[in-house]
Amino acid sequence: MNSFPQRQADRLYHELLAPQEVQDVRARVRVLAEKAVAPHAAAIANGDERTEGFPRQVFDELAAAGLYGIPFPAEVGGEGLQHPIAASAVAIEELAYYSSSVAAVFDVHCLLAGNALSNGTDVQRQRWQRRIVDGSMVGAFATTEPDASSDLSPRAVRTSAFRTGTGWVLNGHKRWISNSPVAGAIVTLARTGERLSMFIVDTTLPGVRVGLPDRKMGNRGQLTADVHFTDVRLADDDLLGGVEGQGLRHALRTLAHGRIGIAAAGVGMAQAAFDYTVAHLTARHAFGKPVAANQHWQFLLAERALELETARTLYTKAALRLDAGSPSPEPEAAMAKIHATRLSVDMARDAVQAFGGLGFARELGADDRPCPIEALYRDTKIGEIYEGTNEIQKWVIAREIFGRDITG
Repeated sequence: MNSFPQRQADRLYHELLAPQEVQDVRARVRVLAEKAVAPHAAAIANGDERTEGFPRQVFDELAAAGLYGIPFPAEVGGEGLQHPIAASAVAIEELAYYSSSVAAVFDVHCLLAGNALSNGTDVQRQRWQRRIVDGSMVGAFATTEPDASSDLSPRAVRTSAFRTGTGWVLNGHKRWISNSPVAGAIVTLARTGERLSMFIVDTTLPGVRVGLPDRKMGNRGQLTADVHFTDVRLADDDLLGGVEGQGLRHALRTLAHGRIGIAAAGVGMAQAAFDYTVAHLTARHAFGKPVAANQHWQFLLAERALELETARTLYTKAALRLDAGSPSPEPEAAMAKIHATRLSVDMARDAVQAFGGLGFARELGADDRPCPIEALYRDTKIGEIYEGTNEIQKWVIAREIFGRDITG
């Protein structure tokens, strides 16, 4: 179980949508992930957030390889790709194949914090986005609060900032903020009067306090924690884009990028579980024949192959729509997020069942043989919850069907 299975997608999935530069990124990231992520995947998946902590070695290796430049234009040190969102999505899929945590770190660092900074002024982008690209700083993105998560309206968001003669003073409490224990800057949603604005908060400022990392069921290498702001003094240059009242628009567009990333991660994990299951069912014998000779498993894996094809196509279409300049990738982004994350949970559960007792075990006491299926099962569940729960995504799709006048 230490070796990784044969890639079934290369035989079953034929890429007809993604441009060549996106396919080239996939190939490049796959090689990098095999080298930099795969050797650490088990330790990350089974670690303790408060002792093993952030996968710094992996993060730095990905930075040294230029991975964080994929989503960004050349003027801030990025690769300047024609299809940066689609390229970022395939990168996340390839990372998630080995580690959901590493894929989530990339998603938050680049697609959330990094893309939010795309709404900044030239000065802000040169100061902060360049550091995202070169990996000299870890980025975080803070919208969620103890009493505000799916609802990001001004009435729900309690974190607030008020003007002073020299800038702003920020107070509030954010929760579930990924990367926050190691972040250099947190792009933060706050109420400013009756509207919402976003601020770039340097975590070294007085009054910024990050709590202990949460201990979670899965995604243990993606550190999350509460962030407290107490009379944090910010300059006018820390207001994202230099314009007040644009926070909700910036947040929703950024989260649309994030949904595509989460869908891609779901596909990566589902593909890994699928590949492990195919290999096991083929090699394992019962009653004198391969377990794969049973029609139950043949039909189930045929259904999962169909679902994988659909999920990958959906996230690719959503990403290409954004790359083509569409103001919104809906309904494909919401569809992709629902379908891919649900599939990852279903496929991981199928893998546990196919492996039997070994699928339920973290490692065998007899020979310390590890089994990655248990960790995959734990890691998949969060995809149905974060970046907008799948129930919220159904509402997003319903608005496309019936219109906001009816759905709200």
